[in-house]
Amino acid sequence: MRLIVGLGNPDPEYQWTPHNLGFMAVDELANRNGIRVSRPEGKALVGRGKLAGEDVVLAKPQTYMNLSGISVRELLEKYELGPSDLLVMWDEAQLPMGTIRISGEGSAGSHNGAKSVIGSLGTAVFARLRLGCAPEREVSSRKEYVLRPMRKGELEVASEMIAEAADAVEMFVAQGVDAAMNKYNRRKEPPAEEAEN
Repeated sequence: MRLIVGLGNPDPEYQWTPHNLGFMAVDELANRNGIRVSRPEGKALVGRGKLAGEDVVLAKPQTYMNLSGISVRELLEKYELGPSDLLVMWDEAQLPMGTIRISGEGSAGSHNGAKSVIGSLGTAVFARLRLGCAPEREVSSRKEYVLRPMRKGELEVASEMIAEAADAVEMFVAQGVDAAMNKYNRRKEPPAEEAEN
């Protein structure tokens, strides 16, 4: 069994913000696979089902971002799983919008939710999928940027990225983190500039 966790903030005003991309990715996986993520468990909303033929628990911690690790630890204990059975998804303001990166370990960077998970588990060795949301131009406050609703164009890019993230998670469940890294961590080519007439 695998525990797939998306990080976010539970209040409705955060629903369409970059900081909730992890929640959106869990919702995409749930919708594709007919899993209802609605049961309160381990300070999260969870749903059990199958991804790529394997048993999974999908979870959206309801603790607010900075305490996400408490929920992740409780869920691992409840299902008698370890960090090797875990994949956590979060927004990454260091990656270009629309880009995903999956890996088997690493630092939290500046992400407070990831810091909380690493702190609660006592290890940074667990699979994670980071969802790029870097601003197109310099912003005065990165915190304000990730907590404000995305514009229409950003949501369209995010929607494509989340679909790709769901594909990557399904490959991770079926074939492991290395296979998913090899396929999905390729550098994206920028769109070709249209030739001027």
